[in-house]
Amino acid sequence: MTNITTTQQLQITQIKFPEIKLQTRDAHKLRGYFGNLFKEHSPVLHNHYEDGRFRYRYPEIQYKVLNKIPTLIGINEGADLLPKLFLKIKVIDIDGEQYPVDTKNIECKKVETGFSDSLNEYQFTTLWMALNQKNYPRYQDLKSKKEKDDMLNSILVGHILSFFRNTGVELQPTERLMAKVDVQEKSTNFKENKMIAFSGKFIVNALLPDEIGLGKSVSRGFGSIKRI
Repeated sequence: MTNITTTQQLQITQIKFPEIKLQTRDAHKLRGYFGNLFKEHSPVLHNHYEDGRFRYRYPEIQYKVLNKIPTLIGINEGADLLPKLFLKIKVIDIDGEQYPVDTKNIECKKVETGFSDSLNEYQFTTLWMALNQKNYPRYQDLKSKKEKDDMLNSILVGHILSFFRNTGVELQPTERLMAKVDVQEKSTNFKENKMIAFSGKFIVNALLPDEIGLGKSVSRGFGSIKRI
């Protein structure tokens, strides 16, 4: 049994549309469609305020395509919003193609999240966007795989800490996260630009909810994880 010294019960809602099949790259189209459809309800849905300013917070609603199934993840406030709005959905429009919604699988649960005194292993089920404009050149300058892995380990810890900070999970001063990645470089198109992202898995002394995203562009489906 895993002993946990710091946890937060996060409210998580998952909505899946099992009869609709999309490609992983369609996640941003889901976000665009739903964010526009419900834009008057809450900035949580699309991470922009009414005046157009970007909402610089961890996205509490995330749009993904996992195993070809359109999937919506709501956390905390997002978990409360999702059932109220998306139970009304009868159709999804992707690039002008109408997908009738006959079935929705909805699961609402509380998930223990936080520091763990044992190690847990997770798989990236969608590509992890670890690098940004600032640290990408530094990563490219590194010569050895060990140097690159050490840098990615540090970046991943930062991403997890950011997730904790933005969802109300607090660590004690004596608790330090440690992560070890086992990932491979992949090329992906992001906003019509070629980017490096990563597939693979990692080990960390923390408990994380399945299907949440870590890293950049998690609202568009990147960086989704699953415990293995």
